[in-house]
Amino acid sequence: MPPTHERQLRDQPLPGDRQRWIELLDALDLEQLTERFMSRVVRVPGYDPAPIPVSELRRTGHSSFQSLVEGLRAGGFDGPVAVSTEVGVSRARVGIPLEALMTAIRHDFNVLWEALTRVATQDDAELVIRHTGIVLSTVDEYVSQVQQAYAAEQQRMREEESSVRQGLIAGLFDDLHPTDERLSTIASALGLDPERPLLVVAARGEDTSALRVLISDHERAGGTMFTHHLGDVLIAFTRTSELAGSRLEATERRLAEVRVGLVHAAGIGSLRRSALTARDLAQLLTHDEVGAMTWERGWARLAAQALNAAGNSIVTDVERALAVCGAAERERLVEAVHTYLHSGSIGASAAELFCHRNTVANRLRRFADLTGVDPMIPAEAARLVVGWA
Repeated sequence: MPPTHERQLRDQPLPGDRQRWIELLDALDLEQLTERFMSRVVRVPGYDPAPIPVSELRRTGHSSFQSLVEGLRAGGFDGPVAVSTEVGVSRARVGIPLEALMTAIRHDFNVLWEALTRVATQDDAELVIRHTGIVLSTVDEYVSQVQQAYAAEQQRMREEESSVRQGLIAGLFDDLHPTDERLSTIASALGLDPERPLLVVAARGEDTSALRVLISDHERAGGTMFTHHLGDVLIAFTRTSELAGSRLEATERRLAEVRVGLVHAAGIGSLRRSALTARDLAQLLTHDEVGAMTWERGWARLAAQALNAAGNSIVTDVERALAVCGAAERERLVEAVHTYLHSGSIGASAAELFCHRNTVANRLRRFADLTGVDPMIPAEAARLVVGWA
């Protein structure tokens, strides 16, 4: 017979083993098992000091050994073990790390095995060996059920926290006139300083994927970025980083490189208004534009949208006046005005257009004569900036 087969047979209980095995289990003292367990578990990091009352540790310890012994009597567990759920849930709720919990549960096996070997006689040695597999599988099943309950409770806790947090965030957007007290309460619950500046970004459509990646990177760097949906637009906001060169600050810089609307809010009180602005900026992005649409970059377009929506013509009269020019002249005039509006300097415009300063000045004057709008007068230039945004 192959050695492995002999070992398998040696590790399996024999038909005549049951009576003596039950006698050994009956000889186990649950109170002693519990006290030995308690003397060890209180030294486990995460249980020192115990985050739950010692009386509760003792009670669940006693119930665990009772369930384990009953499982050994039956040859293993064939269903849920009630105390495993209780242990997993309660330890997750008080924040005991999973590693500490598993270390504590390993003491269950050690204490149980030591007790079995103490009540066994020398003649019981082979019988105990034959039941080793049952002991291991029974304890493993108990451990597995505790882990599952722990993980499920942590997930519930995350969902609860997320639900509460999203409710608070929704309150910031739904309440048009929140009191300072309410703002302070929400800020405190979110871990924010109500007066500290916030970075607010918005993305829509396919652009939300890149924003979600940066949200994940930001949180892996140790930050917290809150999210909210305004229709089909994803809003994200976070406190601005104060550590230059940090991973958080690097993530914030990357936000300026993706297609989002980006606004700096003075504090949580201006969050809603800033988020709406970020949304409007994000909606300005055309398919071929890259980088964040900031207020500095997009204010003129927003102004144009508002004026057009109000039915106010901005540069229709300008376009009509330019229509009398030939195509070549019109192109030269518009090019000169665009360049000048960008820099505000005739010299810089001349350098950019590779022509003489007088040429630029003449074209600006010709534009003013034709349209009645002088690009060198700020109040009139503003209409061109907005109308051509």
